[in-house]
Amino acid sequence: MAFMGAMGSGDMEQMSALMADDMVWHNEGDTSLPWIGETVGKEKIFDFLGVFSANLRTTLWENTDAFASGDTVAVFGRMNGITTHSGAETGEFSFALRAKVRDGQVVLWHWHEDSFAISKAYHAE
Repeated sequence: MAFMGAMGSGDMEQMSALMADDMVWHNEGDTSLPWIGETVGKEKIFDFLGVFSANLRTTLWENTDAFASGDTVAVFGRMNGITTHSGAETGEFSFALRAKVRDGQVVLWHWHEDSFAISKAYHAE
């Protein structure tokens, strides 16, 4: 998926071109984490991405499976990261993504992560 590649390489210009103006980014999980919840609109999503990257440094992101049907794609994989809040490592965890595309642009990014592992690292003392 081109959007995921642009995000992984930090190509914000390409990401913006691939995002619908009314895109919805929804992260499932522990709401005590500052990046969990729903963000609507390209501008607000870029603000959200700043919050996310300020709080979690990804050290592993590996897509293991991807499936597409019509306008929907599902991606599954493994991640690891370090939370800047505590400096603790999350440990490897699984993620799942459901995304929808309209006219070549992402309109929905519905992210599911092991927020227990991440929350435990984020709130570590």
